[in-house]
Amino acid sequence: MRIIAGEWRRHPLRAPSGEVTRPSGDRTRETLFSMLASRLGTFEGLVVADLFAGSGALGLEALSRGAASCLFVEQDAEALRVLRANIAALRAQTRAIVHAGSATQIGAPRQMLDLVLLDPPYGSGAGGVALDRMARLGWIGPSSWVALEVAAREEVRLPAFTIDTERKVGSARLVVARPSE
Repeated sequence: MRIIAGEWRRHPLRAPSGEVTRPSGDRTRETLFSMLASRLGTFEGLVVADLFAGSGALGLEALSRGAASCLFVEQDAEALRVLRANIAALRAQTRAIVHAGSATQIGAPRQMLDLVLLDPPYGSGAGGVALDRMARLGWIGPSSWVALEVAAREEVRLPAFTIDTERKVGSARLVVARPSE
């Protein structure tokens, strides 16, 4: 696993051992960031969150492409250890905030987000729960974008969002959405 593009292009990333965490593959991340780039234009200066962060690959990719900051939310102890090691290896500590806890129980916002990246456990529905909570608490504004990775055949329920595009990549489905008006 490696960073695809930007400042840290080709830099390897560690992944947590075991089966609790399923990191997004390089091809899946490359497809997702291509989908996002065509909508956002640039990642420069964006405030990003990587929920169910695992190794931090999604958020670190955004930082590598110029995002100003990323909030990483992860609850698994092994994944947190690897996430912090990946952030340190890239010397990204000044642009990264790590929150040890459940993405579905996140508290009040520090600031509104431009982009929310979610890669919850497949089949859990946790991504929708986390997004619903974030929208109600004010993390997500009218100009925010959301990118969710789910299993290819998983049903996605995002009542407060309008799906902009979807794409199947291997055993995953990538969903890019905006808040509904």
